[in-house]
Amino acid sequence: MRPHAKTVAALLAPGLLLTACTATGNAPPSPSPDDVIKAATQKLTGGCLARQGLTPPRPGQPTPSSAEQRRVSDALFGSGEAELSIRLPTGYVVRAHTDGCLAAAQQRLYGDQRRWFRTSVIVNNLEPEAEKTHRSLAEVRSRHRTEIAEWQRLRAHAFAEATSLLTAKGNPST
Repeated sequence: MRPHAKTVAALLAPGLLLTACTATGNAPPSPSPDDVIKAATQKLTGGCLARQGLTPPRPGQPTPSSAEQRRVSDALFGSGEAELSIRLPTGYVVRAHTDGCLAAAQQRLYGDQRRWFRTSVIVNNLEPEAEKTHRSLAEVRSRHRTEIAEWQRLRAHAFAEATSLLTAKGNPST
């Protein structure tokens, strides 16, 4: 390389680096609504478990005893007979508890845990319903437009609550 070319290359390199760093924008990409709701759910469930003297499961941690795993599972998901239940057109029955840290987090974020359970189970199972009933997905969606609209409304509520929870000073987790 000629001396002049070395000088030009040395002057261009920082400019290229600067351009490469700013070509994608200065701000990191915004998290998706799913990511925001998931982070808020983890914050709420983690706080709930901690208040009960339990450690939330985390990757890389040693596996707790079977008894401890059961206590954490019961506290997180609820115990005893499930209070919520819905039978899908596929024949499957989905059940959930209204007690437990996850139920409390859903109540806080969605504003109505029972309604969120019913709506989300239906909306999340539209494809299997289409397959089972030999209908098109568009036809099944049309039949469930009320549930889809309710799912969107509840999810928007959860996103707003999650955003507020995660950006609040002091980050309350109750």
